[in-house]
Amino acid sequence: MNSEELKALVIDALDDLKGVDIKVLDVRDKTSMTDILVIAGGSSSRQVNALAQHVVEKAKEAGCRPMGVEGSEQGSGWVLVDLGDVVVHVMLPETRDFYNLEKLWGDDAPEDDSLS
Repeated sequence: MNSEELKALVIDALDDLKGVDIKVLDVRDKTSMTDILVIAGGSSSRQVNALAQHVVEKAKEAGCRPMGVEGSEQGSGWVLVDLGDVVVHVMLPETRDFYNLEKLWGDDAPEDDSLS
């Protein structure tokens, strides 16, 4: 499954469970670690965990095993699902505002060769 197909699968999975403010960032020119970041919000820790778990389930059904899942058991308000070419961040609004990944990795972020 290529990164574009995986991105579509992730967005559909997040939409299924009413993920909010879904943003997609193409970071191929900023890092060699991944191609795409998908950032989504949930209204509670329970929804954040459910969204991330749904992404994991849909990816597995499509034959893509996650490389890792971080934060789901901690109740931290941020769960990361690493699918290789696509990394998914599901966050509570206050966590998302604090870390502001869209600004860090978005088009207005400075190019930095040390990130590669």
